[in-house]
Amino acid sequence: MVSLLISLAVLLIGYIVYGRIIESIFAPDGRTTPAVSKNDGVDFVPMKSWKAFLIQLLNIAGTGPIFGALMGAVFGPVVFIWIVLGSILGGAVHDYMSGMISLRHDGASIAELSGSYLGRAVKAIMRVFSVVLLVLCGTVFVTSPAGLLSRLTPDWMNGTFWAVVILIYYLLATLLPIDKLIGKLYPIFGVLLIVMAATVIGGIIFSGGRYVIPEITLENLHPEGTPV
Repeated sequence: MVSLLISLAVLLIGYIVYGRIIESIFAPDGRTTPAVSKNDGVDFVPMKSWKAFLIQLLNIAGTGPIFGALMGAVFGPVVFIWIVLGSILGGAVHDYMSGMISLRHDGASIAELSGSYLGRAVKAIMRVFSVVLLVLCGTVFVTSPAGLLSRLTPDWMNGTFWAVVILIYYLLATLLPIDKLIGKLYPIFGVLLIVMAATVIGGIIFSGGRYVIPEITLENLHPEGTPV
């Protein structure tokens, strides 16, 4: 439990301290966002701040709560270091900077931004890379939830069934205006994610010692537990 509490404290400190350092380099300047300046009622639609926060929270977390737990089970409490330092020094900075640069280029994608700064050849390469990466990510974000849901539902709702359901949802979310489906469902999922995390932590704290979180050590870090 001490390692968990320290990790939470470091994340909070990283958000406050390192976040301010990054913001001092690249801070919001009050300019109109593409959601307002390019409002087309489909891809660019203004939303309330709390909705945008929950949507981004869900986008960033993804299946992290699932695979994070699996990594912890395989590699042990050393994943506290990966998650904490990776979130502060890598993930948070990358997502913030990418978002800010995109905002200042009318909501352009990574491929378009690469072309603006590095030329047409890089733009073409990034487009191909983006498509491949989207296919890989899409596969993970279909198969992993489908597999999990199939274990929690009746036998006739197998992995194939849930994969088809998720694919239909993806198609609708892509074709419909951003505020019609994503803007309504994602905030709900975001709230559920927060409730899930709070419930798990609360269950561990108030379990009366039934569930124990291992502390970070520098021993037995190999997945099979072989001393190194």
